[in-house]
Amino acid sequence: MAKTNPFDFIQQVRSEAAKVTWPTRKETMITTAMVFVMVLVACLFFFVADQAMSWVVRTVLLGFGG
Repeated sequence: MAKTNPFDFIQQVRSEAAKVTWPTRKETMITTAMVFVMVLVACLFFFVADQAMSWVVRTVLLGFGG
């Protein structure tokens, strides 16, 4: 593998960075909102699942009569 001097390396990095399609502000805001919504959905799901499993374990350990 050929060695590249630092100046050529920086030029190559700048060239590759120029090829990147950067998201617009609107796309970034929409994606961020979607992440927050999915985190909320996951939080609610795991809360409900935890409560259900807790109820099952309590019912089994303490008996059905409570």
